[in-house]
Amino acid sequence: MRTSKFTDENNFRCLEDLQETSSELSLIHYGTEKCRPYHVFAGTRDEYIIHLIISGQGFYTANNNTWTLSAGQMFLILPGKPVVYCADSRAPWSYVWIGFKGNRVESILSECGFTRNRLVLPSPSPDDYLGIWNEMLEHITLSYEDILFRESALFRILSLLCANAGKIADLPGSAYKKGQSNDYVSQAVDFISTNYKRDITITDIASMIGISRAYLNHLFKKEYNMSAQEFLIDFRMRKAAYLLTNTDQPVKEVAQNAGYRDALVFSKAFKKRFTVSPQNYRLYRQELEVRDKRPDEPE
Repeated sequence: MRTSKFTDENNFRCLEDLQETSSELSLIHYGTEKCRPYHVFAGTRDEYIIHLIISGQGFYTANNNTWTLSAGQMFLILPGKPVVYCADSRAPWSYVWIGFKGNRVESILSECGFTRNRLVLPSPSPDDYLGIWNEMLEHITLSYEDILFRESALFRILSLLCANAGKIADLPGSAYKKGQSNDYVSQAVDFISTNYKRDITITDIASMIGISRAYLNHLFKKEYNMSAQEFLIDFRMRKAAYLLTNTDQPVKEVAQNAGYRDALVFSKAFKKRFTVSPQNYRLYRQELEVRDKRPDEPE
C-alpha cells in the first residue's frame, strides 16, 4: 500500500505532504523532533503550525517580537508570515508539532486562545497530548482508515487545546482573560524590538508604558520566567548571534548593532550567554554550515 512521506529517525519523526481532505480543516503534516543545539528555521510557512515544547528551551521570533520559550509552552506560526525559531545552545528543545489549513482554522485557534497578536501560550501537560501524537505516527498510510484516524486525532488535539485555554482563562488574574497585563508586556517587547540598539534601560521602558519598573519585572517573570532586564539582554544576544552567523560584520560592529557601545562588555555578555566568544561562535556556525552542505557518505 502506498504511504505518504514518512521520516523515522532517532531524533526526528514526521509525516508530511498530506493532501487536503476538506476546505474547512485539513491536516498537512505533524511530527516530533529532539533538536540539536542551534537548530534553526528562518522563513515562512504555507500553513498554520503549532509547536508544543516537551523539554529544553529556545527562542521564537515573529511579528517583530522575540520570546524565549521552554517546556510547558507552545507557539503558533501563521501562514505567509516570516518567523525564526532556534534551539538553545545548552539545553536545546524537543517539541511536537502539527500543521493544518482550512476555512475554520481562524475561529478554532481563537477558541484555543491564539490570536494574530498572541502567538505564545502555556501548553497542556505533555501527558495529555503525547499519546495522541504517538498514535498518529502509527497511522501513516493513505488508506481511508488511516486518513479518518488522523483527522479524528487532529480534532482531539484541538479539543485539548480549547480545554487548556479555558483553564488558563480561569486562573486568578489571568492576563489571557483580562488582557491588560499581557498588553503591557507586548508594548514593552515592541519597544525593545524597535529600540534595542539604543542605550535604553528598563526604567525607560516602564516609563514609556506608564507602569513601575517593579511591576514590569513582575509581568515579565510571569510571561517569560525572566526579568525585563534579562529579556533585553537575551534579545540583544539573539540579534548578535544572527549577525555573527549571517553577516561579515566585525565583532565591534556587531556589538554596536546589538546595543553595546563597549565591545569588551559585549564579548563578556555574549560568552556568558553562549559559553563561547563571539569570534569562536562565528567559526563554529561556519563549520556547521560547511558540514551540513557535505554530501552523505556512500554506504
